[in-house]
Amino acid sequence: MSSIVFITSKETPPELALLSHSITTVDSASRAILELDSADLVIVDGVVDLTAARTTCQALSRGNLPIMLIVARPGLAVLSPEWGFNDFVVAGSEPAEFDARIRMLTRVSADPDVFVAGPLRVDGAAYTATLDGVPLDLTYTEFELLRYLMQHPGRVLSRETLVSQVWGYDYYGGTRTVDVHVRRLRAKLGQFDHYIGTVRNVGYRFASAKEAHRAG
Repeated sequence: MSSIVFITSKETPPELALLSHSITTVDSASRAILELDSADLVIVDGVVDLTAARTTCQALSRGNLPIMLIVARPGLAVLSPEWGFNDFVVAGSEPAEFDARIRMLTRVSADPDVFVAGPLRVDGAAYTATLDGVPLDLTYTEFELLRYLMQHPGRVLSRETLVSQVWGYDYYGGTRTVDVHVRRLRAKLGQFDHYIGTVRNVGYRFASAKEAHRAG
């Protein structure tokens, strides 16, 4: 069962309400952002107002959750990948069609080694990090540090924890090296350096999904 945020100005349609997924219905993208940390998928209702749905998809597309758009059949002709949705389904489709597409999207987004925050994407399997699609030139340790931070969004991580998890328990160089590497990472993130926050006298904290959406 998936946790879904459904953005609509109407009631939840029966083809969705009949499914076993947990659905939270909101009436705007701003309200949806408040629910993102506990969601697996966002569904945008584009049946009544396709222009508003496009704006909503684009506003949410820089986050780390898949987006599914519901559209009336006449609206199919104007859909474009630039809108930012991952998949669409025609309004009035059978519940089984909705369920299959929901399961496909949540399965793809559940890759345990891909992390996304706004324009920042880290793929552990491919060993790549990109910012707005442009590869970041990271050292091995910088990459591992960024990946570990993004694995724990919203959680305060002490310098000692970061040293043990990124550098290894047998590292004896001290925790100051964490500060040096974070400073270098922030420099490479440029205007998005605020994604890595400092918790005074403790360590560091990567932005939560909700914060990443606001910043993006």
